[in-house]
Amino acid sequence: MDIIKERFAEHIALAQHVADSGIMQQVADAAAIIKTALAGGHKVLFCGNGGSAADSQHLAAEFVGRFQKERKGIAGIALTVDTSILTAVANDYGYDRVFSRQVEALGQSGDVLVGISTSGNSKNVLAAIAEAKAKDMKCIGMTAEGGGKMKDECDICIAIPCPVTARAQEMHILIGHIICELVDGE
Repeated sequence: MDIIKERFAEHIALAQHVADSGIMQQVADAAAIIKTALAGGHKVLFCGNGGSAADSQHLAAEFVGRFQKERKGIAGIALTVDTSILTAVANDYGYDRVFSRQVEALGQSGDVLVGISTSGNSKNVLAAIAEAKAKDMKCIGMTAEGGGKMKDECDICIAIPCPVTARAQEMHILIGHIICELVDGE
């Protein structure tokens, strides 16, 4: 029972710390960027590795399906789901290009890329950000403590002030859900 109580206490303390920080303005700004892009007929691309890949898929599903209210589907694409593309690109170009190649093919000026990497240093996420910037797309990052290289490459980098991957990922999905709610309309 002690470990359960400790993890809940860590989660609550981190959530309160994030709520009291400047991150809340970054969340509002990220939602505004996404809303502007969608209003202009653009789309949101999501990418990440491991648990962050699952978060990418989860958030894209909230956009395409629905979040809390009935509405038309929102153009959200997780670049983590097509195994044929992922394995072909990894085989032909290397794993570092699995997301950037998809941004090259699917991204357009005015779209938004949401890259999730707790280290902020995932080479394939950084390559996707570089490709998105070259295509005049906005880039939103979600990372853990420090932000890694992504903090200097994204238009907004939401760096959770915690070095523990699991706690940072818990905040990423909370923040992702808040962004979904803001995009849906308060």
